[in-house]
Amino acid sequence: MTSMTAQSTFLLAKQTPGRRLLVVCAMLAAFLLLAVMIAVASGPAPIPYQAVPGIVLHGLGAPLDPAVPASQVTIVHQVRLPRVLASMLIGAAMAVSGAVMQGIFRNPLADPGILGVSAGGATGAVIAFASGAALAGIWVVPLFAFVGSLLAAMIVYLLSLERGRTQTTSLLLGGTALNAFLTAIISAVLLAIDEAAESQLVMSWLVGGLAGRGWRHLLTIIAPTLIGIALLYSYSRDLNLFLLGEDTAQGLGTNVPRTRFILIGLTALITGVSVSIAGPIGFIGLIVPHVLRLIIGPDHRVLLPASALGGALLLVVADTLARLVIPYQEMPVGIITGLIGGPFFLFLLWRLRRNARLL
Repeated sequence: MTSMTAQSTFLLAKQTPGRRLLVVCAMLAAFLLLAVMIAVASGPAPIPYQAVPGIVLHGLGAPLDPAVPASQVTIVHQVRLPRVLASMLIGAAMAVSGAVMQGIFRNPLADPGILGVSAGGATGAVIAFASGAALAGIWVVPLFAFVGSLLAAMIVYLLSLERGRTQTTSLLLGGTALNAFLTAIISAVLLAIDEAAESQLVMSWLVGGLAGRGWRHLLTIIAPTLIGIALLYSYSRDLNLFLLGEDTAQGLGTNVPRTRFILIGLTALITGVSVSIAGPIGFIGLIVPHVLRLIIGPDHRVLLPASALGGALLLVVADTLARLVIPYQEMPVGIITGLIGGPFFLFLLWRLRRNARLL
């Protein structure tokens, strides 16, 4: 199986990094703005598209058209807008996590879901729910999820090491085994829950979804997520050096073990807090960085900001489809991303195996 060190020519290879960053991020931001408008306007009670900007800006103190019904203002500000903003933040975190993991391990198949990091966060969150610890405060579930994600990330990383180097096969097998083990733990915890209603609620959460997420949930994750993404971006140069190989990175001044540990910790942080709110939504960290890398290349100075916007866009679109695909009924967004990401992962795996046979 080939690694990411063998990169094919990407679409915008002739452009400078600054130009690629400007072009791609401007396009993604425009599509994201359009997707947000559609998401806020769509639902069982449709809102005219032309009224959406005025209603949103009204929350910032702008005057509102008197013709706009108060019910539409309530729907936007109390139901749809916080959910859309949360989906943007969670999608950005998952995509950036995937991009960083693919850079650390030099493997385009690396993803928080595939490697068991998301399952670790889900296990921590489920333990918090089942033990009653979640009732102690708003930060308890994200804290449990972060610890679970961090432990899972470190375990799969240690399992993948062979003579100090990460082996692709061991990485994927370790992630598969860890996912199965953590799934068994989650099932055992669910069986121990006495209340059927509570057990059903946790099971629905495990599918991955944003139903009922409001301002309280958004305010819980906004600081650690934005700070974590910013800190990960500050390591863009080190991630670029990782692509050249660990020996080369060490020779060029990067403390590889320490940097790798910090990057894994920060990735676990933003993955864990995202999972604590939306459940283990899969494949965003696999799809977005891989597609963008084909367009803008492997330079993490460009890839990480673009992945943040691309992940936000993908999850907003997926969550909107989840609300609209079945009339008067909401589908968990994890099903939508799974239907997209599963075939994409199989195609990517087939492509990597075919390329390996050609070498």
